[in-house]
Amino acid sequence: MVSTLILLFSTLIFLSTPPPSLAADPDPLQDFCIADLQAPTTVNGFPCKPSPNVTSNDFFFNGLARGGDTGSSPFGSSVVLGNVLAFPALNTLGISMNRVDIAPGGINPPHSHPRATEAGVVVQGRLLVGLISTSNVLYAKNLTAGEMFVIPRGLVHFQMNVGEEKALIYTAFNSHLPGAVVVSPTLFGARPSVPNDVLTKTFQVDQSVVDQIKSKFD
Repeated sequence: MVSTLILLFSTLIFLSTPPPSLAADPDPLQDFCIADLQAPTTVNGFPCKPSPNVTSNDFFFNGLARGGDTGSSPFGSSVVLGNVLAFPALNTLGISMNRVDIAPGGINPPHSHPRATEAGVVVQGRLLVGLISTSNVLYAKNLTAGEMFVIPRGLVHFQMNVGEEKALIYTAFNSHLPGAVVVSPTLFGARPSVPNDVLTKTFQVDQSVVDQIKSKFD
């Protein structure tokens, strides 16, 4: 009798426990949902474009065919986004891609993606790719064309061109809008500004150092 009660209690606890959170965007409940980017409201995605208005062109995107201008970036890099905002057909599908061009000596600076794991492949050049765990352990390796890497969701990571030619990588995400939090402009270029006291205590530096860094992101 006691073992039966224990089994029944355990079963009730199991059934009442919320399921683990999904590691990617929720599965769609229709064949496709071309995003209506002009919709006045959005809830975890965009409303669908009416099916009669969908055309073949909605399912194709040539934005990643052209590289960005690395010369106009202080980091010497350019990211061309292939998320739902650029390619509305990705709406609700849980996938997206970026193109990253990095000039010699340039860097795609430390950043994280709060809503997605990233997988990338080097197409051209030689890159130092690194990620930092929540235990502050750096995992890094030099990669060349054809080699692949993965960045677990939410971890800070970077790619730096350590070769003598332009580097090109394509990255894929398990979210139609993975988001990106770039560490330096987030902390030093936020509006309104992060209070200087927060930054001086966080980085253990004088205010003059904080002011100098902030001036780079005005």
